[in-house]
Order: sequence, then C-alpha cells, then structure tokens
Amino acid sequence: MWPETAEKVRLELAQLRRLIEYYQTLLGKVRVTEPDMIELSALSSFLHSFYTGIESIFKRIASDVDGNLPSGDHWHSGLISAMSQPTLKRHAVISEDLCGRIIKYMGFRHVFRHAYDFELKWRKMSDLVLKSEQVLDHLEVELKAFFEPEIGDRLP
Repeated sequence: MWPETAEKVRLELAQLRRLIEYYQTLLGKVRVTEPDMIELSALSSFLHSFYTGIESIFKRIASDVDGNLPSGDHWHSGLISAMSQPTLKRHAVISEDLCGRIIKYMGFRHVFRHAYDFELKWRKMSDLVLKSEQVLDHLEVELKAFFEPEIGDRLP
C-alpha cells in the first residue's frame, strides 16, 4: 500500500542519514568534549534540520495516506501525535515511545527559532544531539514495519 509515499519516505530517511553522516565528526567530538559556542550553533542547526526531516516524513504520510494535515496553532504537535494513533485508513505509524522522543525534538525547534545562539545551553541540547542517531534508527525500523511490503528491505 502507498508505494509512492513509501518511496518518498525512503528518500527522506536517506537524507536524514546523510545529515548525521555530515555531522559525524562533530557528533563524535561532543561525546567526549563539551562544545564551544560555534559548535553549539552548528549543533542547533543540526537538530533543527533533523526534526524538519522527520516532520517532512509525517507530513507526507498525513497528506498522502490520511488525506489531510493537522491545522491550527499546535499543528506540529498534532501531526506527531496523529502518527502514533491508528486511523480508519492505517495503523499507527510510530509507537508512543518514539512519539514522545520526537516531541522533544519539536520542542527544540521552538528554541532554535526564537533564541539567540548565545542563549543555547549544551546541557539542554546534549541528550537530543547524542541520541539523534538512535532515534533515526528507531524511526527507520518503525517506518519499515508501517510500509511493509512496499519498501521492506530497501530502507536504508
């Protein structure tokens, strides 16, 4: 079911994987050394891009499969929550656990868009940065299960 949507999701997942690879040197460095201000700024951009990629996947599914996107002031959180709930057209896309983890990235999106770089705090970002690859791995597994058999083993 939904082979065109599955292919678009596969491409978006590949872009997210590429994003993590692009930042791999910095991600490795901050596992052992606290980042400086310039690195914090780069990592905030990374987190924003990471969340945006995930949100793009969910928007695609909501549009193509569900036939509508959430609207209103809280549409971002509504979109993520909708992905963890079954509908008449589909089963849940992601688990409640993964939903809770992704909502934290959405929360950082607000910080990124409204704070000055010098206001960033590593202690508030570190968990999101350091667990991003794990979250992506988890997302890939759950999306593979959702789209079986369309993309099956073709997911990155």
